[in-house]
Amino acid sequence: MFDIFGIPSSALLSQLLLGLINGAFYATLSIGLAVIFGLLNIINFAHGAQYTAGAFVAWMLLNYLGIGYWGALVLAPLIMAVLAVVLEKTIIARTYKMDHLYGLLLTFGLALCIEGAFRQAYGVSGLPYAIPEQLLGGIDLGFMFLPLYRTWAIVVSLVVCVGVWLLMERTRLGAVLRAATENPATVKSFGINVPRYITLTYALGVALAAIAGVVAAPIYQVSPLMGSNLVVVVFAVVVIGGMGSIGGAIVSGLGLGVIEGLTKVVYPEASNFVIFVIMAIVLLVKPSGLFGRPLQVQNTVAAEATRVTLRLARRYQVLGWWLLLALALVAPLVLYPTFLMKVLCFALFAAAFNLLLGYVGLLSFGHAAFFGAAAYSTGMAMKVWALTPELGLLAGTATGVLLGLVFGALAIRRQGIYFSMITLALSQVVYFVAVQAGFTGGEDGLQNVPRGRLFGLFDLGNSMVMYYVVLAVFLAAYLFVVRILQSPFGEVIRAVRDNEQRARSLGYGTSRYKLQAFALSAGLAGLAGSMKVLVFGVASLTDVHWHASGEVVLMSLLGGIGTLLGPIVGALTFVTLQNYLAPLGSWVLIVQGVIFIACVLLFREGLVGLAVQGWNRLGGRNPAEAGKRG
Repeated sequence: MFDIFGIPSSALLSQLLLGLINGAFYATLSIGLAVIFGLLNIINFAHGAQYTAGAFVAWMLLNYLGIGYWGALVLAPLIMAVLAVVLEKTIIARTYKMDHLYGLLLTFGLALCIEGAFRQAYGVSGLPYAIPEQLLGGIDLGFMFLPLYRTWAIVVSLVVCVGVWLLMERTRLGAVLRAATENPATVKSFGINVPRYITLTYALGVALAAIAGVVAAPIYQVSPLMGSNLVVVVFAVVVIGGMGSIGGAIVSGLGLGVIEGLTKVVYPEASNFVIFVIMAIVLLVKPSGLFGRPLQVQNTVAAEATRVTLRLARRYQVLGWWLLLALALVAPLVLYPTFLMKVLCFALFAAAFNLLLGYVGLLSFGHAAFFGAAAYSTGMAMKVWALTPELGLLAGTATGVLLGLVFGALAIRRQGIYFSMITLALSQVVYFVAVQAGFTGGEDGLQNVPRGRLFGLFDLGNSMVMYYVVLAVFLAAYLFVVRILQSPFGEVIRAVRDNEQRARSLGYGTSRYKLQAFALSAGLAGLAGSMKVLVFGVASLTDVHWHASGEVVLMSLLGGIGTLLGPIVGALTFVTLQNYLAPLGSWVLIVQGVIFIACVLLFREGLVGLAVQGWNRLGGRNPAEAGKRG
């Protein structure tokens, strides 16, 4: 064998072939996601969970009914398609007239439910699924041994991808499906049952995910985490190819698989995040993707937040806030301080996120990067450099601000789903850096971070002292947020949220204001992550994982987007559920998923919004007015 650019050709060809195998899986999964988004405008975050479900259905068919691989390859997609029909009719269809981002949030909730159910039933360890006898063995290519099953996986993936492309682009059925989703009224006038075709489209996308799951089962084993680990990569593939472009999903899936494989030879450390770097670059240069069509994006998530004013005299509102402060001061005498400190850390995290979504109208799916990176910075400052707690908090907050400026400079010129996807991609880069960098501790994280003495006076090793310090930091940060919102800057960012074009026409530099708001939000999220490290003494990959971004979205939705009290209520509810459901294991994920779904479908105004509306419906009379009328 010979060398190519100093690299042994055997190694290069081996990784090229392995990259093609991975690319085939990416393409198969991506094409189902592209079908659902391209025709239904639903960003199906549950696609990875449905891929997992397809693999589990195949495993259950084998172990419970004795139906082997070949039968499962047919039955599993059909079973998943039937379940998809039920899901589409009962839940998914209710999001068609909503903003794309609501579909994303709802399907994220579905993904949590599915993953939680399988984790509860089968644990997180992989379950073996045997390769069929006909596909055992392999081929000696000289530079590598290629298993027959891997060859079969490539062939199946290519056949499925080409078949779906031909179905959608070259057949009457494909034309009807496209027409039924693009112009349903006209198609309905021809006597075509539009809802039926829409349902079939969703079922087709889910069946494609199930096919990929069955094919992957003998290679990767069957595990509840197999889809969770892959779905973000598949999203990147679809976004790079073009949201809704079937051909783009195929080309980008295969191409990115090959690029990922070659990167493992040239620069192995970058192989985990090279796809996300490419995604960020593509979105910056061509937001619609390489082969996609431009989308009309909107920010109705923030626009639909609570806009009803509480009918209560200001002095009674102020009295209510003082009452909350009094309760916070005495709370550690009744409840565990550690529980309360966790609530305060998460409430500040949610307040930071709410500042961006509720008042600027930008849904970030990468806020875990600021929270987690700041946690690592504070951990390093306290444990390695032996800095004082106040300097550790400053280091973490500064990390959040600087990272926010970088993220914001790249993302704020995009809106809607494009903004969310760029922040997700950049957040994944930070996550994989945390996985591989030696100073982060890798899988173990930074442990036993000392609390130290604040200003050399207050011993944070005492839980009560630590609680009141966390409370003081939280109150200072919260008052800072309130001051921002009441300032002229706050008025401008709300104007940008409501009508950016109009704000720009009035002479405001909207990009500058959005960047400043993004950096402020990132800094506050960083402060929350820093406090969390001081409280628990640990900075781990959980802090920077994209699931943490989903959790802060859930807290904001649950409490009420665009409300001052919402983040506190959302965090308190979320942490309480986590604590009480912890003994139930994976039921926590299921409950979180159900709450996500309920928030999107039933009360997008959140608990605070519901309370305000309920008070106002009951008359909303304050005691002074009641006394006058009495």
